[in-house]
Amino acid sequence: MTPDDPTLGIPADAMRRLAEMRPGQATTLFTSDLSVNEFLLVREAGFRPLGLVLGSSIYHVGFQMRRWGQNQELDTLSQAMYHARELAMTRMEAEAAVLGGDGIVGVRLAIEFKEFGNDLAEFLAVGTAVKADQTAPHGTWRNVKGQPFTSDLSGQDFWTLIQAGYAPLGMVMGSCVYHIAHRGFGQAFSNIGQNVEVPQFTEALYDARELAMSRMQAEAEQLRADGIVAVQLLSLPHRWGGHTTEFFAIGTAVTPLRDDHHITTPQLVLPLTDR
Repeated sequence: MTPDDPTLGIPADAMRRLAEMRPGQATTLFTSDLSVNEFLLVREAGFRPLGLVLGSSIYHVGFQMRRWGQNQELDTLSQAMYHARELAMTRMEAEAAVLGGDGIVGVRLAIEFKEFGNDLAEFLAVGTAVKADQTAPHGTWRNVKGQPFTSDLSGQDFWTLIQAGYAPLGMVMGSCVYHIAHRGFGQAFSNIGQNVEVPQFTEALYDARELAMSRMQAEAEQLRADGIVAVQLLSLPHRWGGHTTEFFAIGTAVTPLRDDHHITTPQLVLPLTDR
């Protein structure tokens, strides 16, 4: 396989499953984790589901020394958490490409630490691959990287986004694993019984969140996005203890719809009420 091969990294069993779901097969059926309401709204937005797609990466998260009394980013861990998610996302996008999808909606990212190995975690990306109903030039709905768009918006929010005249480009994220300095005995003792800000804690959390946010924004700029919607800024302690945590920023980068998107945005027909 070449580096441009969309099947790169997809297991044989997954390829067999995808082959059965490809459009044009005699027994083609789609799978989706969208709720009924979400499914109907995605269809109203002009997209049909092709199948559930996923990407997985079992990753060994390394160890990095930290200074007991110093605020600091743990670069090794930041890179591990980002790269593992990126691997899972890339494999999910590859499955969507095999199905001929224009994008993936309702994406969920999950992390589960495994009991069969210390510091082993599975990073999982799951979503529903979709294709626009109306014929359009190849790659129209794909982003500047030539990949199907990804979005963690709900079906309802996806429909609203299209109705408002915007298109999703991709999920963008930023990660920062940060060690928050311990206070010395004298510092802790002097604050007993007082209402007082703890500047070193404030500065640490502020800095860590800012690093995660700036990295997410940098990804959006690479996609030439106009903005990021539905941003979540999460604090994930994982297994590192109370003074080390991951700050994770994630959202969906968007841009105004172009003429070459070739899509209509039909209005939902609401039932008449009794008069």
